[in-house]
Amino acid sequence: MKAAAVVANEDVQYQEVEEPQAKPGWVKIKVKASGICGSDVPRVLNHGVHFYPIVLGHEFSGDVVEVGEGVTKVKVGDRVSGAPLLPCMKCDDCQNGNFSLCKHYSFIGSRQQGSNADYVVIPEQNAIPFDPSISYEQGAMFEPSTVALHGLLQNDYQGGQCVAILGCGTIGIFTMQWAKIFGSKKVVVFDISQERLDLAKRMGADAVIDTTKENYMEEAMAITGGKGYGYVFETAGQVPTMHMAFELAANKAHVCFIGTPHADLTFTPKQWENMNRKEFKLTGSWMSYSSPFPGKEWDLTAHYFATGQLKFDPGFIYRKMPMSQAQEAFQLYKTPGLVKGKILLMNED
Repeated sequence: MKAAAVVANEDVQYQEVEEPQAKPGWVKIKVKASGICGSDVPRVLNHGVHFYPIVLGHEFSGDVVEVGEGVTKVKVGDRVSGAPLLPCMKCDDCQNGNFSLCKHYSFIGSRQQGSNADYVVIPEQNAIPFDPSISYEQGAMFEPSTVALHGLLQNDYQGGQCVAILGCGTIGIFTMQWAKIFGSKKVVVFDISQERLDLAKRMGADAVIDTTKENYMEEAMAITGGKGYGYVFETAGQVPTMHMAFELAANKAHVCFIGTPHADLTFTPKQWENMNRKEFKLTGSWMSYSSPFPGKEWDLTAHYFATGQLKFDPGFIYRKMPMSQAQEAFQLYKTPGLVKGKILLMNED
């Protein structure tokens, strides 16, 4: 089969590789769409892979074309997305249902061959069937949606309060939608890009805040009557938004860092003291899995995509490119700020 294989740093080659087969308990998927995740970019551009050559890709959708012995969850012809984590299922974390925290895991598209190819194979439990009314492009968005929902669950989310979403990327938009589905009073989205804020508004945000404005904090606090936000979700992984989370939080708030920082993060005593004085709870969120594996995050994404309550917008996608142009796609990330949204690598029929 053909695959976009990373053969060296900054070198992705569309080449012939061995086609995988569905062993017992596994399914083979003909890949239709495979998204480039932010975590894939340093893998390609900054020597970030576990080995060469490697086929990346862990946000994908396609059709089941072969099932291994004993498979009952899906059948040939089903339209599926794939959960990429392969937990060991034996360690204490796995036994307690905390699969995201498994230290002995493998992962489709980073430790095993992924979906930037004609075909990918995954265990049947990792195959998430979805309604045929859902497009393959939307099906490739399961993983970011589940990351967002996992953050809500980690943050002990309940409705009825004002919610702040810091960062308006794909995961931020999904976090905003989940907060609304589960009953927020108001959801307010913060970003520096007017284009992304417009998308958030289209997708249902009650208000948006441009944080490049001088008085943005006053504007944000006024929405809550000066009380602050009962739930704060940081999804950008940026130092300024992480500081902002501490400032926006209300007394007794719940604050969750979904975003992953890529720079040193320091707080002044006054900034950090927000957590003491407000007595807010701060937690992190990692990946998107719960028990029974792969978890309600995946089942609920399939359900709410099918009902239309969890919306998909063309604005999620920056560009769709043929799988054969994966090298060109990754080069676009070398220009800071150019790629706004998801790049999908598409296979022709």
